Amino acid sequence: MRAAIVLFEGFTLLDAAGPYEMWSGLPGVETVFVAAERGPVRDAGGGAALVAQASLGEVDRAEVVCVPGGPGQGRHMGGGPLVEWVRQVDGASTWTTSVCTGSLVLAAAGLLEGRRATSHWAAVEELGRWGAVPVRERVVWEGKYVTAAGVSAGIDMALALAERLAGLQAAQLVQLATEYDPRPPFDAGSVESAPAGVVALARSYSRFLLGEQG
Repeated sequence: MRAAIVLFEGFTLLDAAGPYEMWSGLPGVETVFVAAERGPVRDAGGGAALVAQASLGEVDRAEVVCVPGGPGQGRHMGGGPLVEWVRQVDGASTWTTSVCTGSLVLAAAGLLEGRRATSHWAAVEELGRWGAVPVRERVVWEGKYVTAAGVSAGIDMALALAERLAGLQAAQLVQLATEYDPRPPFDAGSVESAPAGVVALARSYSRFLLGEQG
């Protein structure tokens, strides 16, 4: 079984690394990073990179497809090789997933028309522009489509999917091995719980709320 995580310049590192960490140790699952070309792909901060082991042209089938988000996705929202690849591999996938604003790429590929989906809190309403039904939940299951909210939610999504791929015990083993037992020091992980001043500051930084796609 192959799980393909697609990369593009300017992706959010944890969006891709979280699912990779949850799936790479599962028995019978080959997890591969895919990009326009083989080699390192820089994240949004520019200071880190993940290495794509295969190009888009080399992977025409995967049981699991995962699309991360990130500022760099903006240049792909109008179509092109990345969106075409997502649309193609979705045709034979068992699960098509996204993390954060990666759901907008799925929507741009026409895969979320009329389907419930989530995204980062600052971008979730953008899904409606692409025909999806925006939902403010951490992980949304809609048939074979699984969308996760912002960044860290990708770990929850990938761990839940690990159970579907390899069984409960295997998923629990991954959780224990990664010591995924989150206990954040602050209660500021959602718009509802964060202080109003922090929310306002975050909104001022948001490229989506400023009307900037990608």
